[in-house]
Amino acid sequence: MLKTSLGRFRAVALAEGLSVIALFFIAMPLKYAAGIPEAVKFTGWAHGLLFVLYLFALLDAAITYRWSIVRVLGGLAASLLPFGTFVFEARLRRESQAPAAQPAP
Repeated sequence: MLKTSLGRFRAVALAEGLSVIALFFIAMPLKYAAGIPEAVKFTGWAHGLLFVLYLFALLDAAITYRWSIVRVLGGLAASLLPFGTFVFEARLRRESQAPAAQPAP
């Protein structure tokens, strides 16, 4: 999976999506409900690092596969929405598994 730029992008996209979930649904409740601000500090750092890696991986895949500006902007928008990276990655996975069009006889 990590041998191609698309595989690296998909791996980083999943990790970034999981970091958002951890930040919103674990770390923030721990900070505000249990008074443990360290949870947001460490999870926020991890999420920030993964977000930057996501942007670099998106750029790498876009250049390698010559993605349209619309697809790149879709990937960028997906990174800003909760669960967006999961949706974008699933779409890429579906497209890569679709059989190639056969030429007409």
